[in-house]
Amino acid sequence: MTILELMQINLLSPMVLAFALGIIATLVHSDLKLPDELYTTLSIYLLLAIGLKGGVALAETSLAVFWAPALATLILGVIIPLMAYTVARRLGKLSIADSAALAAHYGSVSAVTFAASQTFLDTIGIKFEGFMPALVAILEVPAIVIALLIAQMAGGQQGGDWKAAVRELLTSKSILLLIGGMVIGWLAGPRGGKEVAPLFVDLFKGALTFFLLELGMVAARRFRDLPTAGLFLLGFAIIMPIINGILGVSLGHLAGLSLGGSTILGVLAASASYIAAPAAVRIALPQANPGFYLTAALGITFPFNLAIGLPIYYTLATWITGGA
Repeated sequence: MTILELMQINLLSPMVLAFALGIIATLVHSDLKLPDELYTTLSIYLLLAIGLKGGVALAETSLAVFWAPALATLILGVIIPLMAYTVARRLGKLSIADSAALAAHYGSVSAVTFAASQTFLDTIGIKFEGFMPALVAILEVPAIVIALLIAQMAGGQQGGDWKAAVRELLTSKSILLLIGGMVIGWLAGPRGGKEVAPLFVDLFKGALTFFLLELGMVAARRFRDLPTAGLFLLGFAIIMPIINGILGVSLGHLAGLSLGGSTILGVLAASASYIAAPAAVRIALPQANPGFYLTAALGITFPFNLAIGLPIYYTLATWITGGA
């Protein structure tokens, strides 16, 4: 299957089309809007569902199989923020705070992009390891903490409270739901997973479609900040995910992941956080410009990964793993 065929399959999926509908609705100034309560409920549902499925899979996975992918994920959580900070600071000539904010967002992960990658692989019939949601939780926190520490050591906080930011991060709903869901799934095991499968498995893709409709509207509202972001940020938000994706796929392959698993680890590395990272950055780096990090993560990288990136990372994984 060629990359153009993969892109066509991905672009015509209900999830991507719903995202495009959300963008169109905003651009034409439609009054379409999901109730805030529904948006919050959907985000809670998706995060808990991802955690539960990962926990159930972990209950059936031996440590001998899991440790290498987990270590590869931790390595990504260290390398990516350091690399992103260096590029933003030296090539982009951004301030310490703005560079660290970008590093936090691009070192962390987008759970929705992860969910979309699973759906994409299911559509083209590629299997992947069931414990991949556990890697989402592993990658969520370290990169943000490292980015905040970089800013502190470089003197870029200027009054921000990084300790409070770390507390906010560790108690945020995304972390609690992912880790809590995994613990529940691990303790309940496959039998417990079957009991809640009608809600958390069968309805997952429909809920993701609703959520992406809303995210399309949210992303479109960031488009107005593109002119102020500049060409560097545009290039950063597209090229950096591809570089990170290659790194993620390569480490996944070295860690023994399958073609599907390596693809997903590449997607995790290529994605940018827009839930956990903004909350932590807002507290620790109040002087960082949201027009930079939110526009890059949500306005550029997320649509790019959703529409084009997923087939690219799968194709890269096919080349790197030899299709194994």
